Amino acid sequence: MKRSSHGTGEFKLSQFGRLGDRVVIETAVLVFHAENVQIGDDVYIGHYAILKGYHRNKMLIGSGTWIGPQCFLHSAGGLTIGRNVGIGPGVKIITSFHAEEGTHVPILHSRIEFAPVVVGDDCDIGAGAIILPGVTIGRGTQVGAGAVVTKDIDPYVLVAGVPAKVLRVRKQD
Repeated sequence: MKRSSHGTGEFKLSQFGRLGDRVVIETAVLVFHAENVQIGDDVYIGHYAILKGYHRNKMLIGSGTWIGPQCFLHSAGGLTIGRNVGIGPGVKIITSFHAEEGTHVPILHSRIEFAPVVVGDDCDIGAGAIILPGVTIGRGTQVGAGAVVTKDIDPYVLVAGVPAKVLRVRKQD
């Protein structure tokens, strides 16, 4: 049986599309298609995180962002993470899904569709949250731990639950 792979996830810093200053990438981080991953200044990426770049579309991570350990960030559909975003441990952000084609095609073999995810500046994504394809999270939004975000979220709100729902508007200065 012939085996193929998308690669080991091992990378060289020179392979990134952009790598800002003072970026910390902890041990055992895996990066795929680093040429399509752009990272701003002062970014932290925790142990065992996976940055699953893709052969097309970009993963853009803004300056001042903190990505916790064991996160899975997927950019087949395009992923933009703003500046000063906190992403808790174990967060998963997904940008593609299997299309509904009926029962004549196993779901696994159905067409893959792509949808970008955007996380605005100054957001906080709680530990274990999942953000599904096509979602935009507005600036300054806080996503509770374990939430599953299935639709766009307005700026400056607190959301939690499965599926995530707005609990309150954040206090404005």
